[in-house]
Amino acid sequence: MSFSKVGIDAESNAALEGFLLQFPGGLNAISDLNERRAALNSVTKKLDEIEHSDIEVRDFQAPASDGSHGIPIRLYRAKKESSISAKPCLIYIHGGGMIMGNLETGNLNCLNFARRFDIAVLSIEYRKAPEFPYPAAIEDCIDAISWIVSNAEFFNIDLTNLGIYGSSAGGGLVLGAVLKMRDQGSNVFKYMLPIYPMIDSSNTSNSSLEVANIGVWDRSANIDAWNWYLDGNQADEYAAPAQAKNLAGLPQCYSDVGSFDLFLDENSSFFKRLSSAGVSTEFHVFHGAFHGSENLAPESELSKKIWESRLGAIARFIEK
Repeated sequence: MSFSKVGIDAESNAALEGFLLQFPGGLNAISDLNERRAALNSVTKKLDEIEHSDIEVRDFQAPASDGSHGIPIRLYRAKKESSISAKPCLIYIHGGGMIMGNLETGNLNCLNFARRFDIAVLSIEYRKAPEFPYPAAIEDCIDAISWIVSNAEFFNIDLTNLGIYGSSAGGGLVLGAVLKMRDQGSNVFKYMLPIYPMIDSSNTSNSSLEVANIGVWDRSANIDAWNWYLDGNQADEYAAPAQAKNLAGLPQCYSDVGSFDLFLDENSSFFKRLSSAGVSTEFHVFHGAFHGSENLAPESELSKKIWESRLGAIARFIEK
């Protein structure tokens, strides 16, 4: 199927063209998954490459519930002496299609959130497919969240002001985790920001069929990632939250997606249903944006608009 890039934001497209010069066809054109992971890591800002003298950063290991392994967690907290009271906390789950990424993937965002809002940010690294297919990733996220909540006093965080943020695969894990925790009777979150979440394993929506060759995260990459993640099994509502029938009782929500994102249709449908289920929901479609364009072209006017919208939502959630 042919796909036209006419209408993509010009500044974002310029950054995309530069990216494709470095990685012809995009990261997903790299057939070997370990080489693809290495390529992503090569363009990810490591902590020691980012000025963060004003932010305390510490690494921890949360125990898996079955005791089989540790789950890496990174704390970001502004070095301010303005208050000794417990801080609001935002839990962060990185993206990467359930197959790539690590704690480093979230450094820039987590440092920015901690600095801007004077909050504690706790980032979770989870096991990846295909080595560890579903439900490994969501189990790690829920185990890590439970450990953080159990150690709230140690982290000096306010559990009445606890949010969760994730984009792409991270956004799908946000929704899967809050759905499963709700069903387990553990509604710990005040708010959530699942950003352009990866939530539909069927790959049958119009946008998933149409967005085929932008070069960041396209149809073929999405199909491969879901196949690795599900490992031949049928998806349930926690793996693919688009399947969830009951969306009532979830935390208040902000989300956005680009008009050139293959997740446009599955996201639009999901957040319409979330609102209809009585959940306070703010959902934006940013025209001209593609999957991850705000990260690829952070200085574009469109990216600034996207971040202004997200950061404004976080500020409102924290202050309510």
